[in-house]
Amino acid sequence: MDNASYVMLTRMSGLQRELQVVAHNIANAATTGYRREGVVFSEFVVGMGRAEPSISMALGNTRQTIQLQGGMSQTNAPFDFAVEGDGFFQLETAQGPRLTRAGIFTPNAAGELVNPDGHRLLDAGGAPIFVPPDARDVKLARDGTLSANGVPLGQVGLVMPADPVAISRAAGTLFAVEGDVVPVENPQILQGFLEESNVDPMLELSRMIEVQRAYERGKSLMDREDDRIKGVIQTLGR
Repeated sequence: MDNASYVMLTRMSGLQRELQVVAHNIANAATTGYRREGVVFSEFVVGMGRAEPSISMALGNTRQTIQLQGGMSQTNAPFDFAVEGDGFFQLETAQGPRLTRAGIFTPNAAGELVNPDGHRLLDAGGAPIFVPPDARDVKLARDGTLSANGVPLGQVGLVMPADPVAISRAAGTLFAVEGDVVPVENPQILQGFLEESNVDPMLELSRMIEVQRAYERGKSLMDREDDRIKGVIQTLGR
């Protein structure tokens, strides 16, 4: 395989990854709290010595999570929470603490607030939030203070990574953080609302078409280059 084919192959490999990411975004356009992803391409230059020009290859190995806020959908459910502005809910999982913007919670058999996967919601101090079985008139203040029958039960904690780039997708709407998290100043949480996915389906469909066309152009170029090399070999072999 010659240098031109290597260059195009690296480009097509990145485009294939981007196509997978776009398809995943479209599949989660209706997923509560989902954050769309993109692929970041970088240039990798290989020196070929003094006699040959260097080769520039495009690598698409890095995924970027777009943290723009999604729209708000009103549900009026007492344990549906939505973060307005910065911050993430913190969940306790078997793999360690995880962050999420998906605010669908219900009390489990023990009275602890959990998400649909059974992960416990943590308060501002990092402890599970307990709701008594006989709790009535459950209210959540904008600062995250949860109360029932006028009695405070705890404060839902909102946190941010201490290093903004130290966050990565763990699974679905869950994010892992390398390093410490810090509490959000002046947290804003809405009760009876859910944050929608920040995916724009029309934008993602347009991007999918662009990526598919770019991939097809690359494949066509590789096919022509392959035909050229075969022709050279056949000519020299006569």
